[in-house]
Amino acid sequence: MPVYQYKALIKGSGKTTRGVIDADSPALARMKLRELDLYPTELKEATDGSSLKEGEGKGRSRFFSLGGGVSTRDVALMTRQFAVLLRAGMPLVEALNALITQTARQRLKTAILDVRDKVNAGKNLADALSEHPRIFSSLYVNMVRAGEASGTLEQVLNRLADVLERQAKIKAQILSSIAYPAFMTVFAISVITFMMTVIVPRITTIFKKQQSELPFITDLLIGASSFLGRYGIFFIGFLFLLVILWRIWVSREEGRKKWDRWKFKIPLYGTLLQKLLCARFSRTLGTMLQSGLTMLPALDVVYSIMDNRFIQMHLDDIKAGVRRGRDLAQPMKDSGIFPSMMIHMVELGQRSGELENMLIQIADTYDEDVRLTVDAIVGLIEPVIIVVMGIFVGFLVLAILVPILKMSTHVGG
Repeated sequence: MPVYQYKALIKGSGKTTRGVIDADSPALARMKLRELDLYPTELKEATDGSSLKEGEGKGRSRFFSLGGGVSTRDVALMTRQFAVLLRAGMPLVEALNALITQTARQRLKTAILDVRDKVNAGKNLADALSEHPRIFSSLYVNMVRAGEASGTLEQVLNRLADVLERQAKIKAQILSSIAYPAFMTVFAISVITFMMTVIVPRITTIFKKQQSELPFITDLLIGASSFLGRYGIFFIGFLFLLVILWRIWVSREEGRKKWDRWKFKIPLYGTLLQKLLCARFSRTLGTMLQSGLTMLPALDVVYSIMDNRFIQMHLDDIKAGVRRGRDLAQPMKDSGIFPSMMIHMVELGQRSGELENMLIQIADTYDEDVRLTVDAIVGLIEPVIIVVMGIFVGFLVLAILVPILKMSTHVGG
C-alpha cells in the first residue's frame, strides 16, 4: 500500500500539520484525512529517499546519521521497542503498527509503514527492511533474517539494539572529544586571517609613511600581509580545485584503493583508523555468528559494511582461505592488516569454541582503545594550537613594537 506525505489544515483551528498516511490511492488518502478532520493542502507519495519538510536532522551531525535524517540512536530506540512488543506476545504486523504510532521521526515512520505493508503482502521482514538501505544497514537486515530463520527474532532485535546503542555512544564520545579542539582551530585560523588582512595593513601604513628602514621582522609581516591580501582568494581557489581533483580521483576504483591504503600511513590517524576497523570487524562478525549465521555468510556481511577498499581486498583473501577449510585466524594473520594481539585472541576463541564471545570482547577492547587514542590526540592538539597562537602573537607584537621603539628613539634623539 502506498504511503503519502501530507500537509493539512486542522479543522476548527486553521493551524497546519504535516505527517504520513497510508492509502491505496491519493483520493482515498484525502478521504482518510478528512475523516480525521484534516483538510489536505499538499499530498505526495513518499519514498525512502524523499525529502520531508519537517526540518529533520537539523542540529544533528551527519556523523550520527544512517542516512535520510534518521540517526543511529533513532533506529536503536525503535529496535528496542520492537523487541519489547514481540516479547509481550504481539504478532509481527500489530507490533509494526504499534511502532508507527510510537515513532516520532517521519522518515523512519514512513519506512516502517512501507515495511508493514510489504509484510502484510507476504514478504518476510528482512526482505521488507532491505528495501530501505539508507535506514536499515546490511548488518541490520542480515541479523533480522537470521533471527527469522532461527525463530529468535526477539533476541536478535535486542542484540541489534545493543550494537546500535554502543555505536551511537562511541560516536557521541568521539564527537564531544574533538568538538573543542575543532572550534579552537577554526577560531585560531579566523583570528590570524583577520589580523593579517585587516589589522596589520592599517598599522603598517603608519610605518611606510615614515620612509625609514624597517626591521626585517616588520618587512616580513608586511610582505605576508600583502601576499594574503592580493593572492589569498587565489590560494583558496587553488585549495578548492585540489579538493575537487582529489574527489574525482577517489571516486575511481584504483584511486579509492590507493587512498584507502595510504590512510593507514598517516601519523596518529592511521593507528586510530586501524583500531576502528578492527572493532567494527570483530563486533560485526561476532554478532552475526551469535545470531546463527555460519562463517562465510557472516564474512560477506562484514565485507559489505567495511567502507575501505584496501580492507575489502584482504577480506576477499580471508574468505577464500576460510572457503578452502582454513581456520579464521590463519588467513587474518596472512593478510598482515590485523594486530598480533587480535590474531592471538581469535586463535584462543577458536580453540575454546567461544569465538563469538571472544570477537565481542575484542571489539569492546578496541572501542575503549579508540576512545583513549582520541583523548590522547585531542590532548596533543590543544597545546599545539596554543603554541602556534603564542608564536603568532609574539611575532606580531615584535614586528609592531620594534619599529615603534626605533621611531621613539629617533624622536627622543
